Amino acid sequence: MLIKEIEQFIEEDLGHDDISCTLVPDRSAEAIIFTKEACTVAGLGEAGAIFNYLGVRAETSLKEGDELEAGALIFRLKGGAVSILRAERLALNFLGHLSGIASLTSSCVKLVRKHSKSTRVACTRKTTPGIRKFEKRAVVAGGGDAHRFNLSDSIMIKDNHIQLMGIEAAIRAARKASFTKKIEVEVESEGAAVLAAGLGADIIMLDNMKPEEIVSTLKVLEEKGLKQSVLVEASGGISRENLEEYAKTGVDVISMGALIHKARWTDISLEVINYAE
Repeated sequence: MLIKEIEQFIEEDLGHDDISCTLVPDRSAEAIIFTKEACTVAGLGEAGAIFNYLGVRAETSLKEGDELEAGALIFRLKGGAVSILRAERLALNFLGHLSGIASLTSSCVKLVRKHSKSTRVACTRKTTPGIRKFEKRAVVAGGGDAHRFNLSDSIMIKDNHIQLMGIEAAIRAARKASFTKKIEVEVESEGAAVLAAGLGADIIMLDNMKPEEIVSTLKVLEEKGLKQSVLVEASGGISRENLEEYAKTGVDVISMGALIHKARWTDISLEVINYAE
């Protein structure tokens, strides 16, 4: 986490007239952070950076992606009482939000692994503005793939690109624009998938296609000798509830916006355990 980010987050939370935290005498204090429920923990670096910036020593033996039982200790804290109180909500927000994402991702990855050892579970760019990198890191902590961090990571030709210029022209333009970036084409039918693969797309995203349609498309790509040269990704309307059916298709990647926007926060708390007289 960058210093400017920490300062922006702290400014948002403290405001200009923090009376609440300064009510207590600013003496040395010790505190613990623990989870109230089982989770896959994430956000350790972010929380640690916030405490460190405010002069609080935050110690942990954990690493991103560790699986914890309810009641497990996450941090031991030592520092000024006012600083601990000021860092509390901001640090817990990151830990709770990112651990929720990591926990949902982990459960999805485990479900997919029952049917495929190679299929990747990825997130999308459906993220919270301003904290995308943290949310995507949480997906990685849960065993998932971050997909593109931004539009510059690869070239994606989506439905509106195709509507405006067609698949062939869009792929030609992408090839001309860069020789280093992979080209991904979003398609909604078996025929469009075959066309995109034949034109040299690196990745084909099967958008909002049913599992049986995906199986059929993979079979046709194999029969035409195109499957070995392209990665096939399933996306659109996939959630924890219907994930298993997509995992059974044998697709290379399953991308889910739900990993982030449907993740429930993990219940994590801070408790002061010692306060100098």
